[in-house]
Amino acid sequence: MSESVFTRPARAMSSFPSWSSVRDTLSRRLQGGRRYVSLLLLLAVWQAGSSFGLISTRTIAAPFTILATFRDLLLDGELIGHMSVSLLRVSAGLVIGIGAGTVLALVAGLSRLGEEIVDTPMQMVRVLPHLALVPLFILWFGIGETPKVLLVALGAVFPVYLNLFAGIRSVDRKLLEAGRTLGLSRRETITAIVLPGALPHFLTGLRYAVGIGWLSLVVAEQVNADSGIGFMMIDAREFLRTDIIIVGLLVYALLGLIADQAVRWIEARALRWRPVGLGA
Repeated sequence: MSESVFTRPARAMSSFPSWSSVRDTLSRRLQGGRRYVSLLLLLAVWQAGSSFGLISTRTIAAPFTILATFRDLLLDGELIGHMSVSLLRVSAGLVIGIGAGTVLALVAGLSRLGEEIVDTPMQMVRVLPHLALVPLFILWFGIGETPKVLLVALGAVFPVYLNLFAGIRSVDRKLLEAGRTLGLSRRETITAIVLPGALPHFLTGLRYAVGIGWLSLVVAEQVNADSGIGFMMIDAREFLRTDIIIVGLLVYALLGLIADQAVRWIEARALRWRPVGLGA
């Protein structure tokens, strides 16, 4: 039986969202926007204080000045050049640090002998302030790119090692017993049970490693560098350009946030098997 012309408007109206759903959507968006109110208020007070001379430009530049400086540095290509150098340094350091941390954690976590050989030296070295090793790195590796990359790598290796090692050792014993009951070999147990069980810990360590890697780069680029965001900030300090210094800090923060979001994206897809309530 064909649809009556009298029922068509009613069905069309039913396809529109109800007032309650629209109200709930608006309420959620307003609640989400309230978290930015304090930030906007701070920026307004900051700009007003700079405009009326209450905040010295030598102490810190005004927000509008910082925005204009960011635009100028971006348009003339200087900022892009320094960002490219910084990204290459931190990427190389993270690859080395994450790779080394993973290998060391597997050696120590999967073998008692490996733990006795690896864990004690790692626990001793990790308590050293690695940023204080800059003078030694310069003596050992010179003033080129090598000490900067290795400083980032040193900062990244320990979060990966500690978290992956803890993840391997915290795998549920019942799962290991089930694997033995099923006749799995040691290799099959490691690949099918231990490594998947330790994956959440590894990804947590990866997030920490990325953050510490950027923190290490901030210091590394301020020592005998001729390019990079850190060099740009040090050069600006000589001319009391607080606007450029703030731009550099904002770029560091933005790049670190993007890197962290990338790891979270990987984490969300790699851990789809976990219950939603336990997800990242």
